[in-house]
Amino acid sequence: MFTPDPIPRPSGPPASSTPLGDYLAQPRPGVDPGYAVLPRSLAEAMPLPWQQQMKNLLAEFHQAFGHLQWPVYRVVPSRYERLVDLDDDQLAEVGCTVEVDDNGELEYRMRDGRRVENPETHQVLVSCLDPIPKQDPGGWQPTPAAPPPPAW
Repeated sequence: MFTPDPIPRPSGPPASSTPLGDYLAQPRPGVDPGYAVLPRSLAEAMPLPWQQQMKNLLAEFHQAFGHLQWPVYRVVPSRYERLVDLDDDQLAEVGCTVEVDDNGELEYRMRDGRRVENPETHQVLVSCLDPIPKQDPGGWQPTPAAPPPPAW
């Protein structure tokens, strides 16, 4: 039996044509403008159904893009720090030197010789100890997501 009533249309914005890009454009752990990094210890600690889905997605991804010349990626845990809070090793890591100018003030310069104008507010990325230690599978338990609101 057919009804003369019109088919109800979903309310809200239309679906995106770039859902992954939209998701990764928001501040997320392990995501920067060029990369999305998953800590292996967390991925391997996911519940088995999640691991199976992730394995299938990655297998399709590698099948589609495995022919490209992939470099070897070196992932280093890092955090943002103010330039004035760094020690000598960290300054060297980010390519910065500190000198005393003619007025007795500290002057910060980047590797290319450029002077850093406000070193007390200038933040740089420096390596740190990995805050996510390796765990045995099952050692981490994911936090359940909040249930979605009902679609009325």
